[in-house]
Amino acid sequence: MYRLLAGYARLMEHPDRAVRERAANDWLAWEDAVIEGEPNGIPGMYSARDMDERIAFVRICAHFFSNGAWLEEDQLLRNAHRLAGIPGVLVHGRFDMGCPVQTAWELAKAWPDAKLHIFDDSGHVGSEAMVTTVRQALEDFKHRR
Repeated sequence: MYRLLAGYARLMEHPDRAVRERAANDWLAWEDAVIEGEPNGIPGMYSARDMDERIAFVRICAHFFSNGAWLEEDQLLRNAHRLAGIPGVLVHGRFDMGCPVQTAWELAKAWPDAKLHIFDDSGHVGSEAMVTTVRQALEDFKHRR
């Protein structure tokens, strides 16, 4: 997987803008296909952006993911117990095909003070219920001592 992502990262650094544009468009066609299948999906959510924005978005994503987010394999899950005593709220849309709910579920199991909210009405795009939950969590954290 990392080799594919590293290949995209190299394409996004190619000196020929047409190569960068094609790679960005191909990446975003996949992003759009994933998002469009969600309950609140917006057709063309990624590919409707200005070309410079598309290139920047894909360049950042490809670089970040090709480097494994600068984490060792399973590092976050292995060390989640170190978050004991630190409250957390995790929100996840059940229909998020790009970031499977299993990852959030595993993190919630490993993080003793995290609460996971899974929303049946959303995916990666989110929903009003998800936004409300995030806002409430921020308010709760703000008043916590």
